[in-house]
Amino acid sequence: MGSCCNSSKITMCAILVLCIPAWLTIASNQQHGEMTKNVKTRMKSVESVAQPTKGKKMVSADVLGHEMVMIDGSKKSLEDYRGKVILMVNVASECGLTPQYEALEALYRKYKKQGLIVIGFPANEFGAQEPGTDAEIAQFCSTKFDVTFPMTSKIQVKGKETHPLYKQLAAQPEPIGGEPEWNFAKFMVDQKGNVVARFSSRTTPDDPALIKKLEELLEED
Repeated sequence: MGSCCNSSKITMCAILVLCIPAWLTIASNQQHGEMTKNVKTRMKSVESVAQPTKGKKMVSADVLGHEMVMIDGSKKSLEDYRGKVILMVNVASECGLTPQYEALEALYRKYKKQGLIVIGFPANEFGAQEPGTDAEIAQFCSTKFDVTFPMTSKIQVKGKETHPLYKQLAAQPEPIGGEPEWNFAKFMVDQKGNVVARFSSRTTPDDPALIKKLEELLEED
């Protein structure tokens, strides 16, 4: 009876000796697997923060990397205006807001020596209110409002054929970004080429908020 019990104990010990290492290996593998899973989860979490959200591309605020065809047919790099404060305005000749040309010209003449550039971008996307040719637009602006600030050739500022500059303007973060809501929408660009403010079509060029922002920028080095 005693030897039988001893034999059983020996057998049990043998089983434990054989099984414990295997059990420890399985437990270790499981633990390692959980740790690996946790690490991968953390890495994915970090990557989702570090990488841009899918479908949303980071767009540079510096908009001076474009070459424009001017209203007289010449070409002009916006890079030439770096160091100036620029007011970009999509304009039209047959709009209820067309009289803003007068205030834009007055603004340009008052502040150009301090570093302001106004650029007009004729566009026909809103109510087809800029139907003329470049020559007709230039003559209208010159004879009607004595415009002397730079004007580009007619471009598209909205829709499938939008000019790359206006695509970049529209892609800026809110509240600056978005397509122009109508003729005479205004984007203000600082001396480094960054879009820093936007003013609505109905905000006149002599509006106190616009003047305040402009003067603040002109005072910067």
